[in-house]
Amino acid sequence: MTPRFDAIGLVVSDMAASVAFYRRLGFAFPDGAEREPHTEAGLPGGLRLLLDTEDTVRSFHPSWRPPTGSARAGLALRCADPEEGDRVYDEMVAAGHHGELKPWDAFWGQRYAVLHDPDGNGVDLFAPLEQG
Repeated sequence: MTPRFDAIGLVVSDMAASVAFYRRLGFAFPDGAEREPHTEAGLPGGLRLLLDTEDTVRSFHPSWRPPTGSARAGLALRCADPEEGDRVYDEMVAAGHHGELKPWDAFWGQRYAVLHDPDGNGVDLFAPLEQG
């Protein structure tokens, strides 16, 4: 038997804020998701993004505590082109979300930027500088 990668799970402190953030980035959470203790959005290729409140996680793992310090994981979203990455970054920051790293032309050949979701998780926006 070989386990199959199926989902990315995030523990969130404010479900409504997290659902609003990820919806703005194009994730299709069901109506009413912002009021649920657990929700899921389907991703290309059959993967899912799972959001669970801290209380939900504590309901089955009572000793769980939020991590401290910098995050060790993040999501990376590929944009159609560098202009889309810049536009999405600007729209998210204008909507009040934290822009951690403004878009720049990275030495590895991508237009690259970093946002933080409401819990401080990194969300990278990137696009190849040369289309090909």
